[in-house]
Amino acid sequence: PNWAEDMFQPLSQTDNEPLPKGFNVMFAGNLGQAQSLEVITRAAEQLRDQPVNWIILGDGRQADWLRTEIRCKDLSHCVHQLGRRPMESMPSYFAQADAMLVTLGPDPHVGTTIPGKIQSYLACGRPVIGALDGEGARVIKDSGSGFAVASGDASKLAGVVQLMASYSDFKRNKLGANGLAYYNQYFSSNTLIPMLEAEMKELIEDNS
Repeated sequence: PNWAEDMFQPLSQTDNEPLPKGFNVMFAGNLGQAQSLEVITRAAEQLRDQPVNWIILGDGRQADWLRTEIRCKDLSHCVHQLGRRPMESMPSYFAQADAMLVTLGPDPHVGTTIPGKIQSYLACGRPVIGALDGEGARVIKDSGSGFAVASGDASKLAGVVQLMASYSDFKRNKLGANGLAYYNQYFSSNTLIPMLEAEMKELIEDNS
């Protein structure tokens, strides 16, 4: 599996613009067809009267579609599309979020891989909420870092967001700590590079 860049690590403070008041769940990354962004807007509709903000960082082919959806569904008070930000600023933005979000469409081929953002989220010690199938969902559940619901299930996504919003800071921080520990055990470069080297050496020895 991939590992996150070294800059992805827990931060305790940030110089970024302040986020809205309330529970902030943050999606960061490519805004494309594969990300099934409609599940976010549908879940946001269900929680539109709750103190929940959906913070969207990134750009992509579906960015204009998302802006239109936010406007047409009158979600501008709770879905905040901030656009692209420098990669090096991501850990600082993550530190401001109450939970990180990953979504993917129900593609069986996509489900065999782990979205790279999950490693970044875990490495920063943030709680994770996912609406996806396959390996990504398994990692979220096995790590004890948060909740994963089926791809495209807006009702259950809204439910777990509302549930995590009810948690204390201590309880959410514990989820983030679980994810960081899992990352260090299974995804850090210090763990994976020696494993890769050992497998390559074994292959060379077998071939010789």
